[in-house]
Amino acid sequence: MNINNIILHEKMRENCFRFLAACFYLPQKDLFAEKNLLGNLTKYLQEVCPQAAVYSSEMEKNFFQYSNEDLTVEYSKLFVGPFDLIAPPYGSVYLEGRRVMGDSTMEVIKTYQREGLSRSDDFKDLPDHIAVELEFVSYLIYKEIESLEKSDLNTTQKFIERQEDFLNAFLRRWVPGFCERIKNGTENGFYTALADCVSTFVMQSHIDMAALLPENREEIHG
Repeated sequence: MNINNIILHEKMRENCFRFLAACFYLPQKDLFAEKNLLGNLTKYLQEVCPQAAVYSSEMEKNFFQYSNEDLTVEYSKLFVGPFDLIAPPYGSVYLEGRRVMGDSTMEVIKTYQREGLSRSDDFKDLPDHIAVELEFVSYLIYKEIESLEKSDLNTTQKFIERQEDFLNAFLRRWVPGFCERIKNGTENGFYTALADCVSTFVMQSHIDMAALLPENREEIHG
């Protein structure tokens, strides 16, 4: 695989993490339609993780069958409240037994800080929210792509390793349980398909990264 193909592949994977993150914010049908977010998600997943593309296709089919109000009500019931949350979207709940802002959250914050990132003043949620952690992996892939474009393969490998470390330490440990709660807590076809999609993608994304490690650097430049 030459370096231009690798860059194209990684741009698609970066978009998949970013688009999946967007699905865990308050739903906006008009914006999703304008950006063709779900159609593009499926297009990219077909290239980087075909197993997850099956579910993103179901997401798109179901999303436009619901009104914006229906999606907002279901989103709130699953992830916001005001009553007990069906599927709390915070890593510490699953890693530390229903505790928010626990030790694992502090470790997530330290990981962000090591990359020079800080919390935005207009972001009011917790740093281990599913959307934030997915966006962070997207950011690491973006930095990987930057180094690839400069042919700085040592830095490329570091950012690939940081992605893998973060996925193994956090997302892969809690996303499956989180997604099971979604599927057990709703009959909404969009959110059940989203649960299957994000769980499949997060758990299988290491296959793509392993394939990109530059074991033969001359081949990467070829």
